[in-house]
Amino acid sequence: MTPSPLPVDVVVQTGPAEWWEVLAALGPLAVLLAAVIGAAVSLRTLKQRAAADTAALAQQREADNRSEWWNRSQWALDSSLSEDPRRAELGLGVMAVLAESGLASPEELKIITVAWEDPLDRAPARPAVIARPEAAVPGHRAASRDPGVQIAAARLRLVTDRRLGLATPDWVKDLAAGTRQR
Repeated sequence: MTPSPLPVDVVVQTGPAEWWEVLAALGPLAVLLAAVIGAAVSLRTLKQRAAADTAALAQQREADNRSEWWNRSQWALDSSLSEDPRRAELGLGVMAVLAESGLASPEELKIITVAWEDPLDRAPARPAVIARPEAAVPGHRAASRDPGVQIAAARLRLVTDRRLGLATPDWVKDLAAGTRQR
């Protein structure tokens, strides 16, 4: 039998690793770091895009709502200026509802005041001291004499004055509290 050889110790002397060897060893770590950075940038971009889309949708919805509000207001204003007392009363009532809406800006509320001016100028409840003479107010409509139209105009004035922060005369409050007599 042959004796088994003794193990041989091998010692390899190497110098420090070369730069390309260090770079090659860090390659997978660099790829992982680039992937994490890319994912973070993509996620942030998606969040910004989602927020911008949500804001644009809300802005478009607001613009659409305001457009529809104005279309309804135009109909109500036209109706409130009608010679037919029933239509004028209906138009003033619709305008009072529309004036309550948050979509009505102060400028639009000032425009709405034109609807209640004529009927309230003609209201018998208006104090004689401030009532205008018949001849001094051109363009009075027959519907302005109707008590229902005058009550609806007073109610509209209550809404517009409240929304604009204006004081409403007591005679208008009293007229608005009245009920239509048929």
